[in-house]
Amino acid sequence: MSTPRIAFIGGGNMAASLIGGLRNQGIPASAICASDPGADRRDELKNAHGIDTFSANAQAISGADVIVLAVKPQVMQTVCRDLATNLQPNQLIVSIAAGISCASLQTWLDEQNPRSIVRCMPNTPSLLRQGVSGLFANSQVSDLQKQQAEQLLSAVGLALWLDDEALIDAVTAVSGSGPAYFFLMIEAMTAAGEQLGLSRETAAQLTMHTALGAARMACESDVEAAELRRRVTSPNGTTEAAIKAFQAGGFETLVTQAMNAAAKRSAELAEQLGN
Repeated sequence: MSTPRIAFIGGGNMAASLIGGLRNQGIPASAICASDPGADRRDELKNAHGIDTFSANAQAISGADVIVLAVKPQVMQTVCRDLATNLQPNQLIVSIAAGISCASLQTWLDEQNPRSIVRCMPNTPSLLRQGVSGLFANSQVSDLQKQQAEQLLSAVGLALWLDDEALIDAVTAVSGSGPAYFFLMIEAMTAAGEQLGLSRETAAQLTMHTALGAARMACESDVEAAELRRRVTSPNGTTEAAIKAFQAGGFETLVTQAMNAAAKRSAELAEQLGN
């Protein structure tokens, strides 16, 4: 696959992370450009990654194979309508904005001619290139364009394809919002460690590195998390006492309720933002 020319519309943190990931993969700076209204931000991107930057979106997308829409959902409609007259046939549109459907993007970009659109939901660990993204391609996206989109998102972590756009809401509930769930767990365990007599710094370090180690074990193991849990839960031991306390408090039910709430809110936002 030849190197596609990639234009980023918006130069925020997620765009900068993707650009950095692509450059680390060996994609030349000459194949990447970005537009952003902020002069300081354009200078930061140019100095950090050696790419061309523009104040005008139309300049950025000229000659691009892939156009990455990395602007806030609230301004997406305005940005898309401004881009519409400058788009060329066969350009792939990749949106990393939460809550904006492919149908809305199609309407705003070109009401007459179907566009190749990939919608994706990356998460914040992508900023450390440890992210995970769910991707959905509309019917206009070719196999080559799917490869281009996957290469883009794989630059910052794991990229997983979805067969149904509606599943983006589930991805949002699991991985999009998911880091905050673990941050909440870290907060709670750190506070409990303090109550048990540890200093805050010690409790925080123990908690964070335990979370990191457990995640690595789960990712690198050939067995499911449930089995890993069973292996470290000795009968009548300390871990079993803690697990029983979690379950008595309805831990699994609470997690399910929380993720259902996130998915429901994701669908509501998509409807609101698409109008």
